[in-house]
Amino acid sequence: MNAPLTLDPVRTAYSRSSDAQVAAQELAQQLITPDLGFVLFFCSAEYDLSVLQQALNQAFGEIPLAGCTTAGEITPQGYDRGSLCAIGFHRQYFSVEIGLVEELAGFGLKEAQKLVDELIVRGRSRHIAPLKGHLFAMTLLDGLSSQEELVLVALDSALGSIPHFGGSAGDDIQLARTHVFAQGQFRTEAAVMILVNTPLDFEVFSTHHLRPQAEKLVVTAADAATRTVHELNAEPAGEVYARLVGVPPEALNPEVFALHPIGVKVGQEYYVRSIQRMNEDLSLTFYCAVGNGIVLTPLQSQPIMPDLAQRFQDTEQRIGPPLLTIGCDCFLRRLEIEHLDQAQEASRFLMQHQVVGFNTYGEHYDGVHINQTFTGVVIGRSR
Repeated sequence: MNAPLTLDPVRTAYSRSSDAQVAAQELAQQLITPDLGFVLFFCSAEYDLSVLQQALNQAFGEIPLAGCTTAGEITPQGYDRGSLCAIGFHRQYFSVEIGLVEELAGFGLKEAQKLVDELIVRGRSRHIAPLKGHLFAMTLLDGLSSQEELVLVALDSALGSIPHFGGSAGDDIQLARTHVFAQGQFRTEAAVMILVNTPLDFEVFSTHHLRPQAEKLVVTAADAATRTVHELNAEPAGEVYARLVGVPPEALNPEVFALHPIGVKVGQEYYVRSIQRMNEDLSLTFYCAVGNGIVLTPLQSQPIMPDLAQRFQDTEQRIGPPLLTIGCDCFLRRLEIEHLDQAQEASRFLMQHQVVGFNTYGEHYDGVHINQTFTGVVIGRSR
């Protein structure tokens, strides 16, 4: 083990001000030190993003920034909405390189390999730590782009053995427009990849609390381009799903979708395919890729907090008490937690384990786009 840390490798910050300029200034006051090397932030889409963009650039100057809009924030004080939170990384402990993808539709393995190679070469010059075993990647993606699967598969192939996690940006559950931030601007139809080199111990993880049921639903008519399922088992998809969960079709809403998820089996694992909305024609639009012939399995929720506690306990037994956890928590999990009246308990748990992050429209884990998971990285105090 290394000697105890004598500096603060990370700082966290938080503002509840609805004034974008004030919020940016409050973050800067909490984070800026002579050795601040990078800032990662998560913000409510309620802010005037043009004002926030200018305010952040003015407040932090030449310090690199990356971030995204959210479907809720995980702050140093737990869950919140309508806020701005951030993490500042000390340049002595973290070498951070930021890559921007502006053409999602045409992004393939060639483009991904070029991007990853460029970031590794740039980061190598910093000599923070050997590259092998000391790198992880985080992705932030426009959560309404419908391009996540293609982009993530390409990046995962290019990253090779480098562990990777991330989340899709939200917009306070308006489902209208989501943004990522890099190179001084908020952007749509874009992705950000953050490559981190650190001598500190870390572990990338993903967990969910859902178990498969016996019933199967076959997608018999779908539009893969829009992630819309028109028929399940040769009947209108909305009617089949509503009958499955025991409510009339008109009662389907995000809370019902959160409490009654469905998933697809890949290998021995089940990956959630969360429903975004029911349409007027009784079709269902999803957050993840769907297509004709896919077999969907209804999933049963287990107690959500014990699953999360066990996952953190397992990780912390390996790397010790967390210095920081960057968390990408599906907004449907948060809806379930609030439905169960467990939001205060969850906030206390997140504070205890040093979690800062956001509620997502989808999570990214080693090249897979998933829903209703808690995905992230736990960073320890030494290696």
